[in-house]
Amino acid sequence: MSDKSVSDKSNGFELSIERLIDAPPELVYRVWTQRLGEWWAPKPYTTPVVELDLRSGGRCFTVMRAPDGTAMPNEGVFLEVAPNERIVFTDALRAGWIPADAFMLADIGFAREGAKTRYTARVRHWTEEARRKHEEMGFEQGWTIVTAQLAELAEAEKVGA
Repeated sequence: MSDKSVSDKSNGFELSIERLIDAPPELVYRVWTQRLGEWWAPKPYTTPVVELDLRSGGRCFTVMRAPDGTAMPNEGVFLEVAPNERIVFTDALRAGWIPADAFMLADIGFAREGAKTRYTARVRHWTEEARRKHEEMGFEQGWTIVTAQLAELAEAEKVGA
């Protein structure tokens, strides 16, 4: 299996998932940023609303929809966007640097390994309690599924190129 989930017990605040994707970073990044609605939620959940202002301070807004129709909006801002290399976003702020209830900071890496991409998603939490809650919500299973969905789209696009 090419997925690896790691819980960083040294600080107790981080969860992460890693996968080697058989596509170059430029392609994985493009699928991440341009096709987020197709892979961001574990199926049968969907992400019908995606608004990404890909710059530091830009808005990151999604709405995931459960099979029963329940909408789950998520809003935050991008802290860093380095095309083809790294995306960092948080829900601790809203656009315009407005503070919000913080749950996490996500640090997404796209590292080149030959013709492939080492995709890493590190999710940091402000407290041990928040990390534990995210873990209990199904972090490992959910983020593994969506990372596989991202890989599937990127690898299919590579083959079609």
